Amino acid sequence: MYLMRLGPVGSEKPVVRLDEQHYVDVSDTVPDFDETFFGGDGLARLGPLVAERTAAGSVQSFAGERVGAPIARPHQILCIGLNYADHAAETGMDLPTEPILFTKSPNTLVGPHDDVRLPRGSTKVDWEVELGVVIGRRASYLETEAEAREAVAGFVVVNDVSERAFQTERGGQWSKGKSAETFNPAGPWLVTPDEIDDVLDLDMWLDVSGVRRQTGSTKTMVFDPYFIVRYLSQFMVLEPGDLINTGTPPGVGMGLRPPVWLQAGDVMELGIEGLGTQRQVVVAPR
Repeated sequence: MYLMRLGPVGSEKPVVRLDEQHYVDVSDTVPDFDETFFGGDGLARLGPLVAERTAAGSVQSFAGERVGAPIARPHQILCIGLNYADHAAETGMDLPTEPILFTKSPNTLVGPHDDVRLPRGSTKVDWEVELGVVIGRRASYLETEAEAREAVAGFVVVNDVSERAFQTERGGQWSKGKSAETFNPAGPWLVTPDEIDDVLDLDMWLDVSGVRRQTGSTKTMVFDPYFIVRYLSQFMVLEPGDLINTGTPPGVGMGLRPPVWLQAGDVMELGIEGLGTQRQVVVAPR
């Protein structure tokens, strides 16, 4: 299934995308795609409901509605750094022996086509196309990657927008450079695992103002998504609806020579094979 949320900020309704033109509205039965939905085995109940409504002709056409993030604000956004071998190489850093973990404020989550706002005082704002993993059930001390697979609700495109000066020049605390408002566009939809042949064979790309900056594949991940889920569960409890950003391929602004940073008016367009595309306009600070 392809889960989406449509409508104004704060008033999104949950729907299931059928194809490029059509969706099934489930908002009368499902209040939101949130912790309660995922933790209450909502996905298992949603499939039969969508099939029933599709067969009955209860299908609607997209009509230019705003697309929100496909999940409600999560309990936490966890991020993995340097998780692509070719990205680590462009930064000149060694491959990690264990996943590098940092956090991102949950209120950074916005829709896939919403504006990205530069923070006040920023000078080095960067882009990062990433595969996001959404947790489907409460998970702690998972013993195998098979258990980790069962704990995953689906996958989503994310843009892990980053302010590198805040990240690396203000005490070396990565979360400072990751948590500005609008810094985590997600969507356009959450794709359940059964819709993906091989999550470790997905092409990824990102353009800035018409210039291709990132071209990569999930093939070059150091730690695969299921390893990451099992690994993180050894250190914390993962809650239903939590989002994990799993790292970016090469081509980020700080890796270019000379570095290139986002400016107001720039347009980021990005996508992952099978998971949809995003488009964000960069706007000036408040």
